[in-house]
Order: sequence, then structure tokens, then C-alpha cells
Amino acid sequence: MLFGRRWFLCHMRFRRFLCRMLLEPTWIRNDVIFDGGRRPVAADRLSELGLDDVAWSSPAPNLQKNLRILSPDQIKLAKMLTSEGQSHLFAHWAEPGVDDEGKRSFFDQVARLDRSYPGGLVSYIRNARKLLADSKEGKNPFDGFTPSVPLGEVLTFGDDKFVGFEEAGIREVRNAAFVLVAGGLGERLGYKGIKLALPAESTTGTCFLQHYIENILALQNASNSILQGQHEAQIPLVIMTSDDTHTPTVDLLESNSYFGMKPTQVKLLKQEKVACLDDNDARLAVDPCNRYKIQTKPHGHGDVHALLYSSGLLDAWHDEGRKWVLFFQDTNGLLFKAIPASLGVSATKGYHVNSLAVPRKAKEAIGGITKLTHADGRTMVINVEYNQLDPLLRATGHPDGDVNCETGYSPFPGNINQLILELNSYIEELTKTRGAIKEFVNPKYKDSSKSSFKSSTRLECMMQDYPKTLPPSARVGFTVMDTWLAYAPVKNNPEDAAKVPKGNPYHSATSGEMAIYRANSLILRKAGFEIANPTLEVFNGQEVEVWPRITWSPKWALTFADVRRKASCNCSVTQRSTLVIKGKNVYLDGLSLDGTLIIKSIDDAEVKVGGSVQNKGWTLKRIDHKDTSVPEEVRIRGFEIEKVEQLEINYTEPEQMSENDEAIEN
Repeated sequence: MLFGRRWFLCHMRFRRFLCRMLLEPTWIRNDVIFDGGRRPVAADRLSELGLDDVAWSSPAPNLQKNLRILSPDQIKLAKMLTSEGQSHLFAHWAEPGVDDEGKRSFFDQVARLDRSYPGGLVSYIRNARKLLADSKEGKNPFDGFTPSVPLGEVLTFGDDKFVGFEEAGIREVRNAAFVLVAGGLGERLGYKGIKLALPAESTTGTCFLQHYIENILALQNASNSILQGQHEAQIPLVIMTSDDTHTPTVDLLESNSYFGMKPTQVKLLKQEKVACLDDNDARLAVDPCNRYKIQTKPHGHGDVHALLYSSGLLDAWHDEGRKWVLFFQDTNGLLFKAIPASLGVSATKGYHVNSLAVPRKAKEAIGGITKLTHADGRTMVINVEYNQLDPLLRATGHPDGDVNCETGYSPFPGNINQLILELNSYIEELTKTRGAIKEFVNPKYKDSSKSSFKSSTRLECMMQDYPKTLPPSARVGFTVMDTWLAYAPVKNNPEDAAKVPKGNPYHSATSGEMAIYRANSLILRKAGFEIANPTLEVFNGQEVEVWPRITWSPKWALTFADVRRKASCNCSVTQRSTLVIKGKNVYLDGLSLDGTLIIKSIDDAEVKVGGSVQNKGWTLKRIDHKDTSVPEEVRIRGFEIEKVEQLEINYTEPEQMSENDEAIEN
């Protein structure tokens, strides 16, 4: 029995040894292969793994010394790097036994970079070499192309055509999905948090993400109410994040119960960074703070297309019967005022791609939507950067370049990086390209020889360059809205904004907030309200128009027809006033406001508000943006709101109510 037991134990140990030899990670020590338990592996396994010849590692002697600590998958990545001229990455590696975890971590990063780029790191490096060579030679990406003005729709706010497109857009939006590109922090603004958490305006303190979600929910409800009897559609929201913004975005959503949206409606897709490039040979840059790490930088918001393709969401949306995908960026507080009409244009015109645009002055520092026709017959409608458009026009028979036409604006409308794509054609195109977008590189050279860089560079791609790969048969157009209605991005810090030449947009937190008040004031004025003219004030060195501080929740009014239906023409608001409407069925009739009025009501209440309101109101107090005792989100605006006196009316019962002069007077 003793002999039998010993034989059995030996037999089981031998079987375990065979299993480890065949299944566990394999290791190399000089010319001998060991398994994960440091046991020699048979020579035929060596050949099987393709690792029997280590001559490939000879250009990287420090790597060769460390091969025994690497797994087969890591060794394959090492072979790929050395074959693509990246042996320098291992030049400063320590001897085996020193920093081994850092070395393995290096290959974890390489594996991520390889997975996240269409075609892997080999494609990235080879694309980089070609683009860097073209850049050094000064090749013009538009050689052979002739620019012309594409077909599109120019809308005038409030006219019958505009209202018709808004109505069509509301009907269509239940068949849409929204994609928010939000990979950046607010550091450029002088704000350390994520930009989505920044208040769009100070009157209510509503942050950008809340503002966007409330608009989508209001669109969802409005569209469903039009098509009663059909299933209640839920509009999905995808947010593209990055390593910097992913966790804070999740925290912002979860801590605020997704701002009323169902958690299942929201999907987050995290964008990976790409490797930096040290020179014209596309040698990957070693992180200056860690010799076992490749330096990385953002690839650009064009990654959103590849992420959507790989996520499987597009096919799921197709199966749900969706027709449209709307892309927007993270700090434009006016965008959703343009969405209904723009989507209506897409649906009515049958556009595969619809770029939202604004009137653009000739040579203004904003890209122009342009049709390009190549000598070989190829055509495409894309954004052409302003510093490329003018010389391109001059080189193709327009000696004055980009000039204003009879409208006072350039015929090439200004691109604002908001896209509406028709889903079926989008899926068809991404099936071909896997979401890869035409890239560019913008190295900063040390001198005119272009032989070395001031700092590392990387390949970049832009969301709006999606149309570059489309066939000529694709229906690509644009929709132009007034700038005051559609475009007020927040992207510059106070110091940079203060340096902007007078008359040009500041694109700061200050100007972005004031633009919201201006738009709401002009919309009410168009509806017949008597709205006082603005005053000119200076905050953080920026001269801005200060209109009455008027805000309303999206469920009160999404379209101009909504505003006209709920706001009569016999109302007036003074310049110093603040008006906040937080309710669905609030009707303004005969209101005279000189001060601050806040109206809140539940959705089931129908409220008519009129009469005279006069109080000390809320005032704007100047703040020095260098005063660190004040929160960043306030400093970057240059003012804070002092709530001196206000009238707040709160309707909590589901009934019809009417406020007469005596009841509302304060």
C-alpha cells in the first residue's frame, strides 16, 4: 500500500509538471526557455512559440538580457517594437532583477496602445512616418483640390421655415442618439475639474452635463407626446471620456442620480491616448519621468467614431429603429437651441452628414465648411481650417482669397464641430473604415531644417473629418444658424480671453454665460416681449453685453413655437432683472418685471403669471480672477451673483392657477 501511494503521488506530480509546462507562461534565460515555474521547456515548444531565434533582439542588448522575465505575449510585443525601429525604448533598461515590475508594466502599456489603435502600433508607427515625411517636405494635403461653396441650408430664426424645421426635428428626435465628446479637463479655462461639471450659468448654477441631459429628456418627452399611441422611446446618451475625465464623470452622474435620466440610457466610452513621437523617424518617446513608460498624449476627438464602432452600439441602435446620431462637444451652452431645426433639416433634406455652422467673417479664426473637387473628379465636403482656406482659394483662381460676399460674411460658413449623421450610411462607412479617421501631425520644429522637434508630437484626428472618406454619392450638407443662437463655447481662461482683439469672440466662461442671457432675451423679444437693451460691462478684462439674466428649463420651451405659445406680447423685463422659469406649463401674460422673479411648478400644474414685480433683485459683483479665496468656477467668470431680494413662487399642486396683479406684486 505504501509503495502504491508513493507511486500515485509521483504520478500526480508528474502530471502537474506537464500541465505547467504546456499551459503556464514561458520564460527565456539567454538561450534556454523556462516555464512559469522556472523549469526548462522542450525545444519543440520553443519553436512552436517562434522564440527559438533571439537574434532579433540584438539591436537592444538590455532587452535581450531581460527576455527571461517576460511572457510570450510580451516578447512578441518586443519583437514588434524592434522590427519597427523602436529598440531605443530599451536603451536604459536595468539588469534583470532590477525594476522588473516596471518592465512588465511597460508591456502592459504597449499592449493597451496596440489594442486601442485601429491596425495596432505597427499601423500607428507607419502612418506617423508617412505623415511626418509629408510634413517635412511641406506637402499640402489639398494639392489638386479646388474649393467651392457646398449646398446647405441657411436659417433665419423665427421665420416660418425655421419653425417648420423645428417641428420636423421634434418629431424625428425620438429616433436619435446623442454622443457627447468630453475627454478634456478644464485646465485651459483655469478650472481643475472636468468641464462638464462647470456651471453653464450662475443664475441657477446648472452645470453643463445637467443642462445637456435635461434638454435630451425634454426632447424625448416632446417627441413622444407628438406621436402618442407609439411606444415611449428613450433617447440614449453616449459620453466619450478619457483617463482624466472618466471617473469624475461617473461620480458626477451617480451623485446626481443621472440628472433624471435612467442609468441604462447613459453609456460611457473611454478614449485611450496615443504614443508620442520624438523625431521624423517616428521613434516613440520615452516618458521623461519614467524610463519604463512611453509618453502619451490625446489622439483627438476623432476617436469617437472608432469607439462607437467597436462598442457595438451602432448595430444595437439600428435594431431599435434609430435613424440619427448627433455629436456635440462639452461646453457650448447654446447648442440645444439649434438642435430641433438642424435635425429637421437633416430629415427633410435626407442628409447623410449635416454640419452645424454659423455665419463666418472672411479670414476669421474658425474653419470653413467647403466643397473640395480634385482634378481626378473626387469630391468631398469637409471643414477646412481658416489658415488653409485662404491660401487654397488664392492658389485656385481667387486672388483675394477668402472675402466677404454681399451678406457681409464669407460664403464659407463657420464650422462649430457639431454633426448630425444618418445612422444607416454611418454604419456602412464604419464597416469599411472601422472608425479610423484621416489623421494629421503638427510637429513644432526647432529650425527651418525640420530635422528635429522642440518637443514630442503625436498623430491627431478630428471628429468633423469623418466625411473625408465618404463616396461622392454621399449627401453632405450644412445648416447655418445665427451665432447668437447656436454657438458660445467656453474654452479660454481669463488671461487669454482678455488678449483677444476687440470685436472678436472671447470664448470664455464670462462670454459663454452672457451669451445664454442674450439668446434668451432675444428669443423673448422676437416673441413680443419688451426686453431692455443691454449695458456694457467689463469682467476679467473682457467687455461684454449684460442682458437681463433670463433662464428657463428645457421642458418650458424647446422651440420658438413653445415660447410664443407660453409668453404673450404684453410683457416687459428691465435690464437689471432676473427671470427664472422652472416648470413645464408656465404662461406669462401681462408680466412687468423689474427685479428678480423665480417661478417653480410641478409638471401637472398649469400656471398663468402676470402683474408687476419690483424688488431689489440680484446684482453682479466683480471678482478678481486671481483671488484664490473664491472658487475657481466663480473666478474664471469675473463676477458672482449677490442675491439681494427676489420673489419666488412655487406651485406644488396639480391644478390650474392664475396670479393676478395683487397676488404677485412684491
